[in-house]
Parts: sequence; structure tokens; C-alpha cells
Amino acid sequence: MGIYVETRVRTGLDTLWERTQQFRQHRRWDVRFTDIDPLPTAPGEPRRFRYATRVLPFLAVSGTGVSAGEKHRPDGTRTSALRFASPHPLSLIKDGSGYWRYVPDGDTVRFVTGYDYLTRWGLLGRAVDRAIFRPLIGWGTAWSFDRLRLWCERGITPERALRQALAELAARLAAVALTAALTGPVTTCAVLALTLTLPPLPTTPAARRCLRRPPDRTARTAPRLLDRLEKSHDLDLPARPRRRVRPAAPTGSASLLRRARQR
Repeated sequence: MGIYVETRVRTGLDTLWERTQQFRQHRRWDVRFTDIDPLPTAPGEPRRFRYATRVLPFLAVSGTGVSAGEKHRPDGTRTSALRFASPHPLSLIKDGSGYWRYVPDGDTVRFVTGYDYLTRWGLLGRAVDRAIFRPLIGWGTAWSFDRLRLWCERGITPERALRQALAELAARLAAVALTAALTGPVTTCAVLALTLTLPPLPTTPAARRCLRRPPDRTARTAPRLLDRLEKSHDLDLPARPRRRVRPAAPTGSASLLRRARQR
């Protein structure tokens, strides 16, 4: 049950490529990450990077990744693939992989992502992921894609888009609180339902504007670049300590034979 998000952006292919492939640009619009910094990479090798997400003012969950891109393809499309993993014990995501696909279509570009990951913490981790984390990170991906679209189409910077989204959310909450203070529960419920269903302003990012299910099998198929990346490159993660296995104490006939040899 991987995550799929698609949007259409009225912009040049080079502009979209630059704002998604450059780490400094990427972290500006993607709400899933606080920091994305390059790591030393040998010439000609896929790019390595370190990412972090600040979940609390004093706590950040980090991980590493490797990515590669195909900027020139015979069909005019572009793709990039990545692998990522986190050794942080508080990270629900253990490791995963995904891709971006750029498909020119008239005066727009179909910007598509698909990714999936493995979780830690056993059955508890899988339950938390299915009930809470996966829907949340899917929403965050779609919201970020629309934030990127507004930046490319309208020139609304990611920082300004975030401020506007927070201001609009505050206004909606204030409307519900004011209604609750001045009227009864029936009117308050009606206003609450209205604030939840009313679409955001055109200049405010909204996850609902993105496609969340692949329209066909081709859209959900990962590029071959991802297979090559997975087969030929490993992430630099600390190895798990191996448990030392003590040999079992000799018993029975084996014990008698060993004692005889010692004599």
C-alpha cells in the first residue's frame, strides 16, 4: 500500500527540475523535512544526502539517502529515484525507496511521486503506521506538492504559503470558537462542518488539489532507474551489533570423549 501523489504544474520543465532536485530548494517547500544536506559523493556516483525532520523543538529524527536522476530521456520525460533509511530509534520509518516522474503535457508538467517504506517496532509500528502515520505523511506529501505548484505558477514563496496557511487555519478556528461562545451547539456544529468542507483560498496550499490514486498501471510503475539504484548502491548505516554466541557446554558422550583427549 504505497503512497502516490500527482499534480499538474504550469511551469517549465527546467524550473520544476531545479526546485525539486536542488537540496536547498527542496527543503523549502517539502513539509516532511526540516533539513536536507548533501554528503560527500564520488564523481559520477549517485548523490548522497542526510535529511532530518524536527518533531519537537529539541528533537529531530534524521536519516540518510541516495538519489539519482535521468534528465535526458528519449520520450522527453525525466525521472529520479532514491533510497532512504534512518537508524534513529524514534523513527517509525526503517528504510524505503521512491521516485519522482516529470511528464510534459502541453503547457503543464505532470509531477508524480510514488514511494513506500518498512516500519520498525513490530506489530505496534505497523498498526500506528496504517492508522495514523501513513495517512498523515501522504497528506503532507500532497500539501507540499500544491505548495510547490503555487511557487512555480504564482510566484508565492513556500515561506509565504506557510504563513498564509497558518493564518487561514487560525481564522477558521476563531470562527468556530466565536460561534461556540455566542450560539448553541447546533450552530457551532454547522460552522465546524463548514470550516472543514470549505475549500482553502486559491493561494493557500491544499492537499485535496492533488491526485492521490494512480490513474493507470503505468503511473504507478516505478522507473527502472530505481531498480538499478537499489541493486548497486547501499546506504552508509551503522551495522547492527552481532550477538556473541557461546558454545554449548559438552554433554553426554561428547563430554566423555573430550575429557579422554585432555587426559
